[in-house]
Amino acid sequence: MGSACIKVTKYFLFLFNLLFFILGGVILGFGVWILADRSSFIYVLQTSSHSLNVGAYVFVSVGAVTMLMGFLGCIGAVNEVRCLLGLYFVFLLLIFIAQVAAGILFYFNMGKVKQEMGSIVSKLIRDYKDGQEDRLQQGWDYVQAQGNCCGWVSFYSWTENAELMNRTTTTYPCSCGDPGQDPSPLVEKGFCEDTSGNQTQSGNSPDDWPVYQRGCMEKVQAWLQDNLGVILGVCVGVAVIELLGMLLSICLCQHVHSEDYSKVPKY
Repeated sequence: MGSACIKVTKYFLFLFNLLFFILGGVILGFGVWILADRSSFIYVLQTSSHSLNVGAYVFVSVGAVTMLMGFLGCIGAVNEVRCLLGLYFVFLLLIFIAQVAAGILFYFNMGKVKQEMGSIVSKLIRDYKDGQEDRLQQGWDYVQAQGNCCGWVSFYSWTENAELMNRTTTTYPCSCGDPGQDPSPLVEKGFCEDTSGNQTQSGNSPDDWPVYQRGCMEKVQAWLQDNLGVILGVCVGVAVIELLGMLLSICLCQHVHSEDYSKVPKY
């Protein structure tokens, strides 16, 4: 291979590793987002679902290692250090195998996560306490208020909450309230009493609640499907770059005949 081809290969490998470093940061960001989010349904799932919790740590680990390997690949490519290029190839191959395995695991566990969601939300609604400062309750209040929905299958899901149904006046979940033409930017929490005077004399009947009629199941499942689709799409993009990076690194490694470690930056 001529010197011109080696230079082209070297700088292409550098560009691939730069992109590799950026996408590794995106994967790391997804993992941190799942672990750190406290104001959406992902927090409810992350706290209650073991599968999603483990998956978040996998994304953080893979993202951090991917960024490190991208950095080392850039140094090895620019300075033509065979040792770094060889290590880069080996670790890249291991990351690729782990990433494919994690992607397959996530794909085939999608159904399990969806099944878990129903039981998680049902338990959350059943155990919901008025006036209690609980992050899980706050997360579900946020989902209902932002999604303009109520309960899981429908607003009747809230009839499983004994505290709510034992009220003698028309009382409903505040975050389910339908504000009509004047929506509030604030997410209300707990239970609210209906003061409109439209209630019947049959106690706390769900049919009298001024709430959204539609359940949150379809919206939450669509939201989860979209977000996991984006994550898997990023993983596929990283996998393609990894394959190209391995090919370029092995080609460059084979045509670097001498080591000059003085080129390696010292920190």
